[in-house]
Amino acid sequence: MRNAYNDIGEARVAIVTGASSGFGMLTAVELAKDGYVVVAAMRDPERRGAALREAADRAFVAGRVIPTRLDVTDCVRIEEVVADTAARYGRIDVLVNNAGYAQGGFAEDVPLAQVRAQFETNVFGAIAMMKAVAPHMRARGSGNIVNMSSVSGRLGMPGFAPYAASKFALEGFSEALRLELRPFGVFVVLVEPGSYRTNIWEKGFAAMAGDEHSPYADALGRVRSMAESSARNGGDPMDVARLVVRIANARAPRLRYVLPLGAVGMVALRSLLPWSWYEAAVFRLLSILR
Repeated sequence: MRNAYNDIGEARVAIVTGASSGFGMLTAVELAKDGYVVVAAMRDPERRGAALREAADRAFVAGRVIPTRLDVTDCVRIEEVVADTAARYGRIDVLVNNAGYAQGGFAEDVPLAQVRAQFETNVFGAIAMMKAVAPHMRARGSGNIVNMSSVSGRLGMPGFAPYAASKFALEGFSEALRLELRPFGVFVVLVEPGSYRTNIWEKGFAAMAGDEHSPYADALGRVRSMAESSARNGGDPMDVARLVVRIANARAPRLRYVLPLGAVGMVALRSLLPWSWYEAAVFRLLSILR
């Protein structure tokens, strides 16, 4: 592993999107503890940055965590933040594309505008960040881009079709971009967490489309109950943050990292089982099939 300083003592620099809570906040603090200067991007630092500032203070790294206003759906602002970071610190070593949310609801009930909004943040926002940092990393001949995907980027589940579709899209883009940038010393990496105790599912539940009149109402209730239980009993999100730091410091990180162990098993079963078996297992688990 590399540490966060090069031979002449310059601190390495990371940009973390969606840093106001969850994986993003924890990752920003962990990177700062490892010596990075962290541009901690979020939509509204004044209103949403209190938890990050408190966490950074507790870890004695407040001076290395820079809360920065950035909505990843604003391409002009993305270019401003990346250009300012490169000009101020002379380098961008790591990008953690963490900003995102989960749009819940059965596909027929989710308005197309909400599907588009899901892609604007989870896909196009991440792509815009990658395109903005890539020239800086390529010119230096090094850099790690860490995209926070999900096991939902490997297997689709009923009730979260827009979210799964956005993560599948992010996975495909990341695979291709890794092959394009690796010859220049830049690595693109996918982190695929299963269930963890973060607020992404709370936001997803709040945004769930559909009502009691929907033909999917009963199934949606079962999906929601299962997801809520999974989230309550999920893993420690700090495990993900620490993994991201290890990836950030790796000289040649691999393409995909799946965690926790249960998620590894789910992905393996999905790839090994015939589709009809997998489908039957999902229906049985959720008691959806009539």
